[in-house]
Amino acid sequence: MIAIDALWTFSLMVGLLTLTPGLDTALILRTAALGHRRRAWGVVLGIQSGTLIWGILTSLGVTALLTASHLAYEILRWAGAAYLVWMGGRLLWASWRRSGNEAPEIPGSGAEAGSGSGDSLPGGWRQGITTNLLNPKMGAFYVAVLPQFLPADTSHLAAGVLLTGIHILLAVLWAGLLITLGHVLRDRLQQPTARRYLDRLTGTVIAAFGVRLALGE
Repeated sequence: MIAIDALWTFSLMVGLLTLTPGLDTALILRTAALGHRRRAWGVVLGIQSGTLIWGILTSLGVTALLTASHLAYEILRWAGAAYLVWMGGRLLWASWRRSGNEAPEIPGSGAEAGSGSGDSLPGGWRQGITTNLLNPKMGAFYVAVLPQFLPADTSHLAAGVLLTGIHILLAVLWAGLLITLGHVLRDRLQQPTARRYLDRLTGTVIAAFGVRLALGE
């Protein structure tokens, strides 16, 4: 069994990681602010599906191969960087193409540039899990942290799933607050000018994460 103090320590670590503003926060807030609540929850479920996969693979020792193989890590790193730069670039390009008098987009119309098919739960899930699984630093984090909390006298898979479940629970609770905040600001942020600035800010953040991933060690 995992000691209670180990559970608290792990919860504190992943809790601080969850609260740190980053790519996930930008994706969830933007999607919710556009009134796409189903898609926002799809993004959350996709991100956490990726987290669960990373946790399971780490518990089985598979992700250790990622950090041991420079080639495998580089391939995943460049694929993730390309995806993020492409996604951020699409948002920036779409925001610059919009005219100043464009009417606000109707949630669920399927016309949202840069994020697929409007207010779609499956579309959000695909975006969330792709973003998560193409981030090798997520795998590296789990490889570095999770094994330290896996007791030797119990199933590594069971203990790993339990710890990953704690991470997922905290992340979902935080995402719920972000979606609520986005819903409160929805009417203001759906105005054409605010929408353009929101897309430019989000696109810049996403693309910057991609560039940082590409240039990082």
